[in-house]
Amino acid sequence: MPVREHNTIREGIYAGVLSATVIAVWLLIVDTIEHHPFFTPDVLGTGLLRFLGAPRMSDTMALHVTIYTIFHYVAFAIIGIIVAWIVHQARRTPAILAGFLVTFVIVEGGFYGLAALLSVTTALGGIAWYQIMVANLLGSIVMFTFMWMRHPDLKGQFANALDGTDA
Repeated sequence: MPVREHNTIREGIYAGVLSATVIAVWLLIVDTIEHHPFFTPDVLGTGLLRFLGAPRMSDTMALHVTIYTIFHYVAFAIIGIIVAWIVHQARRTPAILAGFLVTFVIVEGGFYGLAALLSVTTALGGIAWYQIMVANLLGSIVMFTFMWMRHPDLKGQFANALDGTDA
């Protein structure tokens, strides 16, 4: 079988866009079921604009959703590029996957804790932490499935990383 050429940036952007889209669709479904379409990106966009210190010129839902959506896709493209880089580095050093797995679990746990805290203490109160958790898990599954499909040798690399061998 011919060896496929992998471009880290392109592959990472694809993975990030897929992941961001799954999360956006999930949140749209949840918001629509609760009869408040676009509630989540509106609240998150409002928070993002306030965090950035943007002046309140035309503070509308459309602006909040647009700003947050752009931020969301750019952030996930960057995350996808980082994940693709790690996957590509694992070919040379499989142990990097074990470190990545531990880091991923720690970051996810911290993220869920922060989401739970913010849902109690801020305007995010209307967004349950478990909705964000499911969205993040769906996004992670999509990103890792994409990478797994693009790199079938990842299974062996994970096994080597967890065994502590550099086969």
